[in-house]
Amino acid sequence: MSEALFILTVIFVAYVVYKTVNEQKATPKSAVPKAKPEATNVVAEQLMPEIVVEKGKPTKIKPATIKKTTPTPTATKQDAVKKGLRDPKTGEVATSYSNYRFTKRWIKEALVAEGLLEKVYKNNELDDAIEATIKDAVIKLEAIDKYKV
Repeated sequence: MSEALFILTVIFVAYVVYKTVNEQKATPKSAVPKAKPEATNVVAEQLMPEIVVEKGKPTKIKPATIKKTTPTPTATKQDAVKKGLRDPKTGEVATSYSNYRFTKRWIKEALVAEGLLEKVYKNNELDDAIEATIKDAVIKLEAIDKYKV
């Protein structure tokens, strides 16, 4: 009995998929917009109000003066303070390393290579004291010229 129910369910699902695919094929063909009628231009012309000019004293129009402006020097990218660590081997720059769990592997290895940490810690080894030492070590690593951006 369950086999028959399964077969009927599969047939029903196939039927629903078949119908939706056929509707999607038919819809774009019938929904193609036709060319815009020219009646919209006539309506636009009718809506323009007539301008009435009163005769009076003529006003003098002063010619506009052109002000010469000198471009102001903008701060370049080099002038901006950049925060990040640069991998000396590949040149990759990492800017988000505040959470040790998501820090790139090369940063963790650099901390150990520079002697700022004892080892590369696993996520289950981290506690508050170790995380505090890691943050201090990262600050010291940022100060090293080799890793500056």
